[in-house]
Amino acid sequence: MLIAADKFKGSLTAVQVAEHVTAGLRRVVPGLDVAAVPVADGGDGTVAAALAAGFTRHEARVTGPTGTPVTATFALREDGTAVVEMAEASGLQHLPEGVFAPLTATTYGTGELLLAALDAGATTIVFGVGGSATTDGGAGMLAALGARFLDADGNPVAPGGGPLRELATADLSGLDPRLAGTEVVLASDVDNPLTGPKGAPAVYGPQKGAGEQDVAALDAALAHYAQVLERAVGPKAAEYALAPGAGAAGGIGYGALVGLDATFRAGIDVMLEVLGFAPALARATFVITGEGSLDEQTLHGKAPAGVAAAARAAGLDVVAVCGRLQLPQEALTRAGIQRAYALTDLESDPARCMAEAGPLLERAAENLARDFLL
Repeated sequence: MLIAADKFKGSLTAVQVAEHVTAGLRRVVPGLDVAAVPVADGGDGTVAAALAAGFTRHEARVTGPTGTPVTATFALREDGTAVVEMAEASGLQHLPEGVFAPLTATTYGTGELLLAALDAGATTIVFGVGGSATTDGGAGMLAALGARFLDADGNPVAPGGGPLRELATADLSGLDPRLAGTEVVLASDVDNPLTGPKGAPAVYGPQKGAGEQDVAALDAALAHYAQVLERAVGPKAAEYALAPGAGAAGGIGYGALVGLDATFRAGIDVMLEVLGFAPALARATFVITGEGSLDEQTLHGKAPAGVAAAARAAGLDVVAVCGRLQLPQEALTRAGIQRAYALTDLESDPARCMAEAGPLLERAAENLARDFLL
């Protein structure tokens, strides 16, 4: 049995999900051979999955999204592959409770975290983006890495996406020279462009506290930012603004494409490679995947869909566990998932589901084992 599940956000890490599922399975089939590859799709939990796969933990003190220092973690393997999660430095979890900063939140700390990875010897960086508090187009990140963004008076523009409306000149020539020899892979399940009706401010700004006027201001500021970058680095800046992934994490995808020469790839595909999923899959006869909520988003590049696609291609049966199930069976079947076991089937109260997720997941795994393994 191979367990390749993502976290249950707010209740269980991916490692804990595997542990509880294993316990439930073995109550029904003692001695069952179970292997676990905790997975992630580039969003929050990506570094934790890498650490579970044997990467070494590193920490750095960096600038949080509102300027307050935070401690951020990244993962590094002996071959020089680092997994850096932007939410560790610039994520919503670092905002004061209920207080958003849609116009001024900065990705500067993410740039500092990338510098820390370079200092630690990284030569390949898997850059997971998602869960950001920011909409600054990656300008803060690039500034931390050596770029200069100046207003008409020659002063650095203030942090955040809003102040980019004052940007007059951009200079990327001072970017850390080590970046030229570093492969950066932008790992995301978001394919939005930088601006416009499907751009970062319009689609994701409201999640970060942006009202209607804020969204309009951010969209205009990021469009201006792209125009200034086009003058600085040429036509590729305009092309990248329209590219899939440019709008990821408040436009940090755009900053990575333009400034770091990053390659955009589906987060789950990158992470399955990095985490050693293929060798584990080759030894498996049955696969269990899952995440906190199996819903429409799951079908668009989330971890369970990626795991199911790979397992189906290998001719293996796949079932899922989840906190709540919001997909009809036909959609699950199309995704390659035979059946899903939801905690809400065992406990209808969502709050209790969250609080008692571990024991409930073990009960769900027992039911799974009775249905498929006996």
